[in-house]
Order: sequence, then C-alpha cells, then structure tokens
Amino acid sequence: MWNTGWMHNGWGLGGFGVLFWLAVLAMLIFAARGIVWRRRGPDQEGANRPETAMEILQQRYARGDISKEEYEQKRRDLSP
Repeated sequence: MWNTGWMHNGWGLGGFGVLFWLAVLAMLIFAARGIVWRRRGPDQEGANRPETAMEILQQRYARGDISKEEYEQKRRDLSP
C-alpha cells in the first residue's frame, strides 16, 4: 500500500482520523436526538403515566360533566 503523507490507511487526517469520524458520528446522533425531541415536545415525556383521580375530576368539571357542588364534594373526598 502506498503512503500519501496525511492519509493513514484510508482513514484520513493521520492518527486523528478515527477521532474525527467519531466526533462526526456523535454530532449526527445529537442532531437526530434534538430533532426527535422537538417533534415529540418536552411535555410528552410524562404522557405515558396514568392520569390521577384529581386530574380526571378537573377535566370532568372543565367539560361541564359535573356541577360545582359535585366537584367540590369529590375534591374534598380525594384530598388527603
């Protein structure tokens, strides 16, 4: 095999070729991770957890499914 000076067995940039390509790979991974995070959004991280009883109660009241009196009573029942 021939020696071209700054090329080292096809890796490029001499002994720093491997480090260079690892850095490029790391940047690509971080960029892809950032794109996925932006699409998913920071609020989606807790999306897999089940809703609490209080959250369900608040949603029902907000939709108008229950009256204010019923909401207040159930809220007192759920409070520790």
